Amino acid sequence: MEQYLNPDVKNIKISGIRKFFNLVADIEGMISLTIGQPDFPTPLHIKEAAKNAIDDNFTSYTHNAGFLQLREAAASFMSRKYNVHYKPESEVIVTTGASQGIDVVLRTILEQGDECLLPGPVYPGYEPIIRLCGGKPVHIDTTSNNFKLTAESIEKHITESTKCIILPYPSNPTGVSLDAEELKEIAEVLNDRNIFVLADEIYSELTFEGTHRSIAEFLKEQTILINGLSKSHSMTGWRIGFIFAPESISKHLLKVHQYNVSCASSVSQKAAYEALTKGMNDALEMKDEYRVRRDYVFERLKEIGFENVVKPDGAFYFFVKIPEQIEMSSFEFALALAKELKVAVVPGDAFSSFGEGYVRISYACSMEQLKSGLSRIQSFIDKTI
Repeated sequence: MEQYLNPDVKNIKISGIRKFFNLVADIEGMISLTIGQPDFPTPLHIKEAAKNAIDDNFTSYTHNAGFLQLREAAASFMSRKYNVHYKPESEVIVTTGASQGIDVVLRTILEQGDECLLPGPVYPGYEPIIRLCGGKPVHIDTTSNNFKLTAESIEKHITESTKCIILPYPSNPTGVSLDAEELKEIAEVLNDRNIFVLADEIYSELTFEGTHRSIAEFLKEQTILINGLSKSHSMTGWRIGFIFAPESISKHLLKVHQYNVSCASSVSQKAAYEALTKGMNDALEMKDEYRVRRDYVFERLKEIGFENVVKPDGAFYFFVKIPEQIEMSSFEFALALAKELKVAVVPGDAFSSFGEGYVRISYACSMEQLKSGLSRIQSFIDKTI
């Protein structure tokens, strides 16, 4: 019966991140610098709130968009933190993680033949959904601009078919972000065009220099903002995300969402409410530790011999170019490193063709693991060059 399946589904490739992880997962003694989730436990007060929700029998369906107090807390959080303002009754939707939010947004806005602009390299979760919607992903090369999309590069790629641009900042896999001036310039390019902006800001609380800024500040009516608690509160498995959008858009997003999952987990919603009220600053301690690790890894990467290392503004990744003397593809490099020195990094081609020649290194792991892993990487490079 396989031949009768949707060909668009059959043509989708398994995530390069997962593909590589599965290849090396069973190697004994492996140091994994691949992880894309915080290595901190969910804060205790959030876990207690979830336990109380169960004891209080808060285990039924909620409103499709999430229970109102949570939407109020989410709107307040975004207003206080990032100066973007949404009505909780009609402009906030609680989703089953940011990933489901992205799926809802793209399925709501894309039609057959629509083009969706996105940076390259980029997180691999967008392209398959774009294709399933009948759209066409158009990657914009950012490798010569410190991995940043610019107003100029965006304008060059806009066509009559452009329906959406994805702005995922701080970025996975590069860790870079955009400042207010860069966002304003992009907003000016898009302001008189009927193009949606999907702003994936899941790493917003892990911004190291200054305060995260959202393009929704400057282009609210065209922007659909995605956020969530996975990275900020170490709640990856709780699966709570948010969509923030103007009411005229949100009412249609909600239709797709309700037929997709009905509503997010009620217990996780209660935990999220705790996170967004009593846990407003839970990310600060984690962020301080990530900053220490980032600075350490940055110096070590330069010592090892990686050139032109871009220092991340946020998230917990480095995206580094393999030394030119090593004549290997990114996949070959990562596989050899894993087999010979037992260190796992993610091949850059998992993040579009523009990631070829690079690897992603995560520092969402202990300093001990980072020190050992980077020493092994240095040994591998020294013997390979």
